[in-house]
Formats: sequence, structure tokens, C-alpha cells
Amino acid sequence: MPSLWKRITFSVASVLCVGSVVLLVVALATERWVTGRILCKTGVDIVNASNPELEQFVGDIYYGLFQGGKSKRCGLGRRRTKIFIFPKLVRTLNSGLHMMVILFLLVAIGFAVVSLSFCIYNARKIPYQSIKGHKGLYLWNLIAALFGALGVLCFLAALRHHRLTERVANHQEKLFVLVVLEDGLDWSFWLGVGSIGTHFAVCGVVAMSRIKLPKPEMKKPEEPTISALDLLY
Repeated sequence: MPSLWKRITFSVASVLCVGSVVLLVVALATERWVTGRILCKTGVDIVNASNPELEQFVGDIYYGLFQGGKSKRCGLGRRRTKIFIFPKLVRTLNSGLHMMVILFLLVAIGFAVVSLSFCIYNARKIPYQSIKGHKGLYLWNLIAALFGALGVLCFLAALRHHRLTERVANHQEKLFVLVVLEDGLDWSFWLGVGSIGTHFAVCGVVAMSRIKLPKPEMKKPEEPTISALDLLY
């Protein structure tokens, strides 16, 4: 059995690995990767609206990797629409880049699970010096962090360089043209970034497990000494 300190550190590393998996799963499942404000340009052009009246034609949009929603105001009141990335909308996006984001995050989840299994193994067994021990945990966590970072960077590339929000907002819009006033990254995206940080934290905890704590010394009981005077009595 490993020492108490190693069991504690590897147990903490296991909790961090579970946290990374949970963060990535929630990020994939939620719809708040991007939020923004959209302007109905067609409605503005029809009524020739000036600056004070533009707010009457401003709606909002939010979306994730699989679905989202938008609320547009084109002079007919606020109309809400659900957005589904698959199966049709993805064809109008950079589908290869979008699929790479999802694939990278799924691979990151897989390596996080592998890291979790190794943390549990090392918490119950004496850590090996080979790939099953500290070196393996460093490797799996760095790979998981790498794929998570690649997924995040690919999404940023699609958002900033391929006008992702504009394409999502104008999907299936035949009568109106929507202009993106502003868009920004929301909490679902930052969950993915947070999962990357947890893997570096795991590496730090695993490194701490190699610290050798001083063992408490047991004080030996003093042996009684017998002098010559004691023998006379």
C-alpha cells in the first residue's frame, strides 16, 4: 500500500480529473458558448430608422456547439427562434472546423478518463516508476490539456475569422438580413478553458506526491539502570 500522503495526493488528483470531465461535458451540452446582439438591418432600412429608434430593431442571440436561440425584432414585435446546428446549419458553417472542435473536446474527455483511472490505480497501489506511475500521469494530462486547447483555439478561429455568429444568425432568413452588433464568449466557453487548467493542477498535485514527509520518531522507553548500591539493598 502507498503511504498516506501519496493516497491523499492521488485522491485529490482523481477529483480534479473528474472535475475536468464534468466541465467538458457541461460545456459540450450547454448553449452559452457565444452571446451577442443582432440588428434587423432590413427593418431599419424599411422605416429609415434613426439612432434613437434603432433599439426597437435590436435582438439577441446565443448558441453553443449543437444548438442555441435568437430573438429578433424586425418591426413585428419580438420573435424567438430556436437554432439547431445539426444537421442543416453546419453545412453553411465551416463544417470541418466545427467538427474538429467537437472531436478535440471528445478526445480531451477520453484522456481525462484515462488520467482518472491511473490516479485511482496509484492511490491504491504502490506507484510505478514507468508509464503507469508519475510519468504516465504527466503524459495523459498534458495530452488532454493539448486537445482541449486545440478545441478552444479552433472555436476561436471559427468565431473571429469565419464570421460564425453572422452565419448562425442569418441561417434560414429569407426576408430579413441580420447584422451582428456585438458578440462575446460566454460561460460555456470558459468551462472548456477551465478544464485545461485542471490538468495542469493535476500535474502539480502528482508532483507533490513525490515529496517525502518526515516520519514521526517514536521515543524509546528508557531502560532502567542498576547501580552497585541497588544490588547491596
